[in-house]
Amino acid sequence: MRSDIVKKGSTRAAHRALFNAMGYTPEDLKKPLVGVVNAFNEIIPGHFHLRDIADAVKLGVASGGGTPVEFPAIGICDGIAMGHDGMKYPLPSRELIADSIEAMAVAHSFDGLVLITNCDKIVPGMLMAAARVNIPAVVVSGGPMLAGRHQGKDISVSQAFEAAGLFEAGKITAAELDSLERAACPGCGSCAGLFTANTMNCLTEALGMGLPGNGTIPAAHFGARRALAKKAGEAVMTLIAKDIKPRDILTQKAFENAIAVDMGIGGSSNTVLHLPAIAHDAGIELPLSLFDAISAKTPYITKLSPGGSHHLQDLNEAGGINAVMKELAKTGLIHTDAVTVAGTVATRIKHAAIARPEVIRTVADPYRKTGGIAILKGNLAPEGAVVKESAVADDMLVFKGIARVFDSEDDAIAAILGKKIKDGDVVVIRYEGPQGGPGMKEMLNPTAVIAGMGLKVALLTDGRFSGATRGACVGHISPEAMSGGPIGLVRDGDVIKLDIPGRSLNVEISDAELAKRKAAWKKPAPKVTGGYLARYAAMVTSASTGAVLKAPQQ
Repeated sequence: MRSDIVKKGSTRAAHRALFNAMGYTPEDLKKPLVGVVNAFNEIIPGHFHLRDIADAVKLGVASGGGTPVEFPAIGICDGIAMGHDGMKYPLPSRELIADSIEAMAVAHSFDGLVLITNCDKIVPGMLMAAARVNIPAVVVSGGPMLAGRHQGKDISVSQAFEAAGLFEAGKITAAELDSLERAACPGCGSCAGLFTANTMNCLTEALGMGLPGNGTIPAAHFGARRALAKKAGEAVMTLIAKDIKPRDILTQKAFENAIAVDMGIGGSSNTVLHLPAIAHDAGIELPLSLFDAISAKTPYITKLSPGGSHHLQDLNEAGGINAVMKELAKTGLIHTDAVTVAGTVATRIKHAAIARPEVIRTVADPYRKTGGIAILKGNLAPEGAVVKESAVADDMLVFKGIARVFDSEDDAIAAILGKKIKDGDVVVIRYEGPQGGPGMKEMLNPTAVIAGMGLKVALLTDGRFSGATRGACVGHISPEAMSGGPIGLVRDGDVIKLDIPGRSLNVEISDAELAKRKAAWKKPAPKVTGGYLARYAAMVTSASTGAVLKAPQQ
């Protein structure tokens, strides 16, 4: 056992004495030591209940013959951080989470890990750590929130964000705003739509690092979630016995499966940041071109909020990710021989079935013949840009308009609320990329207000969008403005053409004019000059490569 290095031999007497101080028995120390990484806190609804999940995991580890050892991980609520300087931190926190788990796991020579997560950056951070440390590991989530109910309709936090635009446009009263915000989030769990957290928890299943139901069993289904957590604890003991490690699971086939599921369900555009980052720690490269190639042949078979009216509880009732993967496998899109934390994909999906065909369509009758995310290129995004095509209205898939340029999210929101943005405009928000933000802020506030006000505009940024965003919103524009990318050269009044079916994004000026502007461009002073964000800005790479940190210079 790996943990013998801290438990056995005369030179480890002091080590055993320290275990004794905590009540570990000699019998405990004969068993594998399993780190139970608990991201519980009291600031994220998706993590508020994770103590119960951790207790169940530990029971599973113990029943499987291991000694569970719990330690914490941080987590930021993207929703609460949204719309202010706090949003600079969630993406950089992904690296802190991965680094801290690596430090704990290696320093204490754990034999395995169960990683308890739920929300946006915690899921990829934990998967990155698992790939990096490469000891037997299982990821288990706390489950999605149930949809709220308001005036007879299912709603979620996205409607609460969009309500701000309705209120500012005079379409609802303050009392109606209050009523909606009280109904939107009825209890613990990751926000109810197919936003980033739930997408990543579903893709954890598709990658093979989580058990079936990880992404879809609601948090409120207390018994089912605890049972799943116990099974996760038992599963890691089997992995330890067989010495099956994350890099045995996180193969090229696994990532292609995850991308196919992502496209088939219309997941969050943030997956185009997170999957390459996880793959990077597994020693695999996932270029943007692979996402577009898989999207081009993947039918879009679910239509979940924010692109539709169904929520994760509906997907769970419909058969979950197993049913999605079995359906997509009919077209050859799924590598059924891929290994998971419990058997192969083929074994996992053998008995899956679509129970609600209005939620999961067949590949013969999809919502669209191509996937939910599109990768765009052009003179405005030479390295690529990302749009959640499944959440764009048909009449906005091709759009030409006049650029309205803002060098920060705050300036753009002020203009939107000040009624200075009109139908037909293309709102450009720049210097919000990984380096420029720094931290690549999500832009749910401006997109939600635009949606609520009913404006027919496109929004482009070198930052990113929440999984709850809908509309003609193009993010991850690379290279970013701070590194001299073309988005930093756009001026008010330029004509920009967005062509999602044609996979292009261009500003309609000549190459000579772009070169002239580039020669005159001067890099602005950084927005943050001290602390973690300054170090992050100095080390982070382009969004087109997952915004991973640069390797040390050799």
